[in-house]
Amino acid sequence: MLYTIHSQQLIKAPLDRVWDFMSNPANLATITPDYMKFTVLSAPEEKVFPGQIIEYYVSPVFGIRLHWVTEITQVKDKEYFIDEQRFGPYSFWHHKHFLKETPEGTMMTDIVHYKLPLGFLGRIAHGLFVKKQLQGIFDFRKKQLDELFR
Repeated sequence: MLYTIHSQQLIKAPLDRVWDFMSNPANLATITPDYMKFTVLSAPEEKVFPGQIIEYYVSPVFGIRLHWVTEITQVKDKEYFIDEQRFGPYSFWHHKHFLKETPEGTMMTDIVHYKLPLGFLGRIAHGLFVKKQLQGIFDFRKKQLDELFR
């Protein structure tokens, strides 16, 4: 089963500033909860670009360390970028990041489509904790971004 997360946030900062932050993979750890022990392994790049591979470790459940590799598949400067999992905890992961300037600041919209492995067991895990955990990660990110861009 394919699941979707849709998240929107108004960031009270100009588009250029938000884009510079969000499109820099080195900033991922800043907006990820500490308990996930998020560690970027790939050489830092200042900006995302199509074909970029980002490799990291993450510990989403019970401190179990997982290797995760994503590829930036599409980028339109100051509008959007898309990352897709190549190896990692999901059977499928497709994450679209959209940024749009508004009179009040920058509207950021995320749409994530994902699928868990293990069939029936994956569906049970989704209902028990995965969905809640992913929502918690996005909630944490919103708080962090609000703090960073006040």
